[in-house]
Amino acid sequence: LLHCSHGRRAIVRTRFDDAGRPRADEVVVDRYQGRRLNSPNDVVVKRDGTIWFTDPPYGIVSDREGRRAERELGHHYVFRFDPATGVLRIVSDFLEEPNGLAFSPDESVLYVSDPSAALRTDGSGHHHIVAFDVAGGQDPPRPRVFAVLQPGLADGIRVDVNGFVYPSSEDSVQVYHADGTRIGRIAVPEKVGNLVFGGEGGRELFICASTSLYRIVLNTRGATA
Repeated sequence: LLHCSHGRRAIVRTRFDDAGRPRADEVVVDRYQGRRLNSPNDVVVKRDGTIWFTDPPYGIVSDREGRRAERELGHHYVFRFDPATGVLRIVSDFLEEPNGLAFSPDESVLYVSDPSAALRTDGSGHHHIVAFDVAGGQDPPRPRVFAVLQPGLADGIRVDVNGFVYPSSEDSVQVYHADGTRIGRIAVPEKVGNLVFGGEGGRELFICASTSLYRIVLNTRGATA
């Protein structure tokens, strides 16, 4: 299991024994050019085995989600780590506070949410999702605003086999066509934080909200389920 650890400020791999019990944790990456990461927030693995993740400040700005600490990096980046070579590199510094991320089914587009308005009290910051056309399978040099979320902010993002994009929001899971048009919403009675496709055939959407976990069966399936 590959996951982000706010406490360790790292990407961590948890290995399990044959009975499904967690056996050991392994830090995959926790530093860039000798400096500690901020607090990796979301991670996705491409078919080529490379690990892409976001590194916003949420785990170090207070003790609520991690441990308060000084930022060692100059910005909040989207990173790409290649386990085969051990090379970690920045693929984008375009977003203020990159958060959730997901690839399109053919991995030609990378979607990243930027909810930088979450920690602001002056009305500034972003509510949007940025899309990158991934060139050569590695670099996303052409960012564009894919959608501006209302109400609330986009945290987690998932994509289905049709290329439809499912970001979380304040009152629902919204659904967008690949051209950026909002085509629907799945109403949820509380604020949505994250979501994932799973279940038999990847047709169930599990929704993490403020106090509850919700489940809905859809007539589609997740792109990576």
